[in-house]
Amino acid sequence: MTKEFSDATVVIDTSASPSTRLPPAKRLLWMLGPALVAGVAYLDPGNVAANMSAGAQYGYLLVWVVISGNIMAWLVQYLSAKLGVVTGKSLPEVLRERFGSRAGRLAYWIQAEAVAMATDIAEVIGGAVALYLLFGLPLLAGGLITGVISMSLLLIQSRRGPWVFERIVIGLLLIIAVGFCAGVVIAPPEAAGLAGGLIPRFADTNSVLLAVSILGATIMPHAIYAHSSLARDRFGKVPNMLAIPRLLRATRWDVSIAMLIAGSVNVAMLLLAAVNLAGVEGTESLEGAHAALGAALGPVIATLFAVGLLASGLASTAVGAYAGAEIMAGLLHRNISLLGRRLVTLAPALVILAAGVDPTLALILSQVALSFGIPFALIPLVNLTARTSVMGQHANRWFTTAAGILISVLLVSLNILLIVLTIRG
Repeated sequence: MTKEFSDATVVIDTSASPSTRLPPAKRLLWMLGPALVAGVAYLDPGNVAANMSAGAQYGYLLVWVVISGNIMAWLVQYLSAKLGVVTGKSLPEVLRERFGSRAGRLAYWIQAEAVAMATDIAEVIGGAVALYLLFGLPLLAGGLITGVISMSLLLIQSRRGPWVFERIVIGLLLIIAVGFCAGVVIAPPEAAGLAGGLIPRFADTNSVLLAVSILGATIMPHAIYAHSSLARDRFGKVPNMLAIPRLLRATRWDVSIAMLIAGSVNVAMLLLAAVNLAGVEGTESLEGAHAALGAALGPVIATLFAVGLLASGLASTAVGAYAGAEIMAGLLHRNISLLGRRLVTLAPALVILAAGVDPTLALILSQVALSFGIPFALIPLVNLTARTSVMGQHANRWFTTAAGILISVLLVSLNILLIVLTIRG
């Protein structure tokens, strides 16, 4: 049979998919996964640095930023997955088709590639710091090892398919959750302080900088690009109109579970620092935070923290590199070798490590850089998913589009505020 969609006639294969041959419970599980993989981007070492710094410097003050960012991230990631499910294409692929000129595609790719490099800086440095904390390896050697392992994960994804890749990344996600939440279980936060942290406010310019870092680490541009690609890879490049409503329902569950996990772990990071690191000297770095946690809660919790940081770096750098490859393939319609692609985005992180730049500062600033890339991914996403010419009958309802516009305005405004406050000192 045929069905009209997005101004083109496509042939719909109505034969049973693997999911239709499974019992309902297992069918739902078969549809879950892409959001959990994309959700690793919300638990990368940049998140760790931003959240730990916020908790150590300002206690519970910025809890509301973490929670608000996670709520906004739910809508953003759902729209990204929805685009991939409905169109059978990634966001970069759809953008390539709609750019009027090659120059426009190239300019957009340059900023997206810069975002991918900023992502790698955070993830590779985080992995390097974790290997230093666990085994005493030099940071440069740790960065190289992190890059090699992430390349191995990408080889698995390209040769074994999305299923195996998803299972490995979800396994690392569980390690991350245990590593960062164990300390909060041992030393829980005060209820009054936690409640006070839910009131939106800032203390000074630096608290705004940290808030932008948190949002940049929470709503990450490469996660927006990656999620549409992951959904496309899982459910096929030719959309089945009969299955789309069911897939979208499963996608909402997938995104909800992923964001609940990511949001809880992010809040746990900030609370861990607020309870144990506030007012403690030397906790402005990940190494100092690790040492302070060991002194306050014991070596087991400190080791779990380092293991969680390592899992965070390994999982997120693989997802980040996957996103970078999809950005290039989608926008420029070009594929380069895995080794060449990996070296391009890995090089800046290795240069920073070799130069002896403070890794925690580099992590936080990389998240600020990522926040400036959000509008270039988010605004087109909201625009495209609102268009019936792209999404057909599955285009956003007016209130969904309004929420997406509001999120975009808030994020851009916060970036402008950061620039003004920084210039004024």
